Amino acid sequence: MMTLRKSRDRGHADHGWLKSQHSFSFADYHDPAHMGVGNLRVINEDRIAPGTGFGTHGHRDMEIVSYVLEGALAHKDSMGNGADGGAHAGVILPGDVQRMSAGTGVRHSEFNHAADQTTHFLQIWFLPDRNGIEPGYEQKHFDPAAKRGRLALVASPDGAQDSVTIHADARLYAGLFEGVENACLAVDPKRPQYVHLVRGELTVNGERLSAGDAVTLRAETEITLADGKDAEVLVFDLSA
Repeated sequence: MMTLRKSRDRGHADHGWLKSQHSFSFADYHDPAHMGVGNLRVINEDRIAPGTGFGTHGHRDMEIVSYVLEGALAHKDSMGNGADGGAHAGVILPGDVQRMSAGTGVRHSEFNHAADQTTHFLQIWFLPDRNGIEPGYEQKHFDPAAKRGRLALVASPDGAQDSVTIHADARLYAGLFEGVENACLAVDPKRPQYVHLVRGELTVNGERLSAGDAVTLRAETEITLADGKDAEVLVFDLSA
């Protein structure tokens, strides 16, 4: 069974410096029919105006993944990332996948320091498989070639295939598709899946999607992706 969610049906927020589309209920947008899928709780498509950003704020007990599409996102947190001498430089660029485990509590900020370019990124939250873990951070780059015409595993609970490790029973794949390029992913029909088209056009199990569209899949055994037109897609395999 497959359920389509069109881009235009998402929640929308315009704060001037921030324009955001909410796939699931978030902040002032609340829809009881769209609270998440499985352990996937948030997908916000955010555009941050030049010279602005999120000031320091806190999170806890959430696995947060950031996926930058355009521009740069400067991250700084209470674990020392983004600070002089920190373990990570804290700048996230297109192709990067950042994982922050909020655990017992972390404070961070996210800024677009460019003078003339909007930062366009996806903010993704997973419910963790347990609360109260030690906060953590990881960041890896995935070249376009690794995603071209295939689904690359970019986040998983065991760090398989050099993906970032999330403390959640979920796997996140990313792919780029054009023309005759196609892929097929076998999935467990007992688990839900969610396919979010980041940009372009793509056919998913026979359903044509445009940028921002998504489908929820239940009781399916495979996901087929074909007929891409400048398509970038994220595929989530989730716990029930």
